[in-house]
Amino acid sequence: MRPRDRQLAARLTARLRSFNGRKHRLLGIRSAAARETFLEQLLESIHRVRYPARVSERPLSELRMDPDSELFHPLKAAILKQQAGDVEEAFWLVFLFVHFGKNQRGGWRYAREVYGRVGENGLWNWVSVSADPAAFCEWLDDQSNFLGRKDPPGGFGNHRKYESLSQTCAAVETYVNWVGPPRTHQQLIQEAVQCAAGDPKQAFDDLYRSMSIVHRFGRTARFDYLTMLGKLGLAPIEPGLTYMQNATGPKSGAQLLFGGRTRTAAELEALVGELESDLNVGMQVMEDALCNWHKSPRQFQRFRG
Repeated sequence: MRPRDRQLAARLTARLRSFNGRKHRLLGIRSAAARETFLEQLLESIHRVRYPARVSERPLSELRMDPDSELFHPLKAAILKQQAGDVEEAFWLVFLFVHFGKNQRGGWRYAREVYGRVGENGLWNWVSVSADPAAFCEWLDDQSNFLGRKDPPGGFGNHRKYESLSQTCAAVETYVNWVGPPRTHQQLIQEAVQCAAGDPKQAFDDLYRSMSIVHRFGRTARFDYLTMLGKLGLAPIEPGLTYMQNATGPKSGAQLLFGGRTRTAAELEALVGELESDLNVGMQVMEDALCNWHKSPRQFQRFRG
């Protein structure tokens, strides 16, 4: 455990013990090893959630926005675009960040080459894609063999490991339809916040459910996309649920933590909500920590999405 985490760890440990004694038994962390591992995953998730805000406070090279550079990074590009006032492009880059993800071997190659039109003139930025999604799809079809080459390696990230380039056209087209130009991303968010009477959790939920029209954007992708908007300050929203109904990792973690596999997703969601209220770490931290903890409940391991 990092020295800077010890004070926070002590507070979380006390709250876990209190919850276990006063409210619900945390059967999955009865052993010291499981309790320590769960605590480490909570701390790791807290750092992961805070990471985008910390990155935005640091100086960033403009090469992070350049798809012709190996330094291109869609999330850092989004931060730079946001700082420069090009907020619509920042939303689009967050979508590319989530849709493609970072492949273990290929890094950001898919996102970089699609955004940069693999070295052709211009970019597939929000202005060009939203103006003519059909042209984007035609280009993607023409370039599919080149983009899918094995050398250098490419590929989607771990959270998107079942996706393919052949699905990207439909994903982008339906994403554009979700935003609904000429409506902007900012207007979409403003409408959701207004309809939710300013409640950030209700606005998140409304956007999460409306985003079901985006092709191949299931629970994890929608959760990752919307939570990232919140972390970057692009949208005043935050999750009030883990959306466990269609989850695998978080649900398995909650089943392990509270004991037994007979509880429904709704019951587990309520229990996790109660625990989060005591820990006060945010629902994204709970979702991430439960998902990672169940993979190795007695020995801490770092996992990347």
